[in-house]
Amino acid sequence: MSPIFDHFSWVAPFYDRFFAVDPGPLRDLLKLPGAGWVLDLGGGTGRVAQALRGDSDEIVVLDESVGMLRQARRKGLPVVCGEAEHLPFVGGAFARILVVDAFHHLRDQQRAACELLRVLAPGGRLVMEEPNVERIPVWLIAFGEKLALMRSHFRSPRAVQRMFEAVGGRVRLEREGARFWAVVEAEDERPLA
Repeated sequence: MSPIFDHFSWVAPFYDRFFAVDPGPLRDLLKLPGAGWVLDLGGGTGRVAQALRGDSDEIVVLDESVGMLRQARRKGLPVVCGEAEHLPFVGGAFARILVVDAFHHLRDQQRAACELLRVLAPGGRLVMEEPNVERIPVWLIAFGEKLALMRSHFRSPRAVQRMFEAVGGRVRLEREGARFWAVVEAEDERPLA
């Protein structure tokens, strides 16, 4: 179900001008280059996927915002319009998954965590980069997003770790300044539902 007002479609044409990406940490944490498909969940305009293009067999951008996906498609990226809580992929489809600055926008984060691990291949790796709400500047941004009715729900690094461990992931946290990464590894042997 799409939001009542799609803030992201409105800002899509300008988004890349204001939000730069340093693919270095993500490339290292994802262990790229590598074989297999990569899912960029909440990938919006494809700014991260474009920077990582060529580091895997293919990278797919999934987002709810049609306006954001329009920008990603213009970059020649494969796009899928969908929700993180109901991923339209078979189990184990992706060797790697990245979620950059998007998890806090999801309606049902617990359900999304289950879905992410479902589509992650055995032995695969998911890397999530999020603003660290334990830092005051991020807390202020979180408050601003609430005022803008963006349905944002920021979680602490430890809360994200517990969420993914509860659904069977092995989680390692890394922090730097006002952001953190949760590196989630799938069990090597598990049923693909």
